Amino acid sequence: MLKVGLTGGIASGKSVVGEMFGALGVHLIRADQVAHELMQAGQPVYEEVVRQFGSTILNPDGSVNRPRLAEAAFGSPDRGKSSRIDELNRIVHPAVIARQEAWMAEVGRLDSRAIAMVEAALILEAGAAQRFDRMVVVTCRDEQRARRFAERAGIDLESAQREVQRRMAAQLPDEEKCKAADYVIDNSGSLDATEKQVREVHARLRAEAEGRQ
Repeated sequence: MLKVGLTGGIASGKSVVGEMFGALGVHLIRADQVAHELMQAGQPVYEEVVRQFGSTILNPDGSVNRPRLAEAAFGSPDRGKSSRIDELNRIVHPAVIARQEAWMAEVGRLDSRAIAMVEAALILEAGAAQRFDRMVVVTCRDEQRARRFAERAGIDLESAQREVQRRMAAQLPDEEKCKAADYVIDNSGSLDATEKQVREVHARLRAEAEGRQ
């Protein structure tokens, strides 16, 4: 089995790229989705996050309000709030990684020729690159990030630019991510252009996975 990390900066389009790999038969798990599941009421991660960040991050029904948690974690310098993202990551990352490792082990047990891909924003920042055989980085132009984030979050472009800058401050620059990559997919162009790159990378990953048999 071939273990592949898929990462990229905020709003780079890594989820779209992940879907493209999935359509080609790659087994895919998303760290963000795993974290969402672990933050359901009753889960140990949920209890610890609420204990550390307070009940103000909760909705009336007790579920985690993700925008409020993001604000509490990433901080708001204009409001005198410093970043607590490292604190949040220390709570969430170990549980997410444990879930990913169990998932990859199961994929490998079922198919020794499989490609198991983990999509996560902070693989490199967390020093977790060594968990993977290959690393794929998705990149795009900065102005595209803000526009995509604005569309996704339903906010105006100026607000999106501020939010993207705030979150990017907690991530490695694209230049550093690309240096650590085995493959870089430029998602600045059309979806067809991105898909062409995905198919080329997939062919190489598939050949490597087959060669490990």
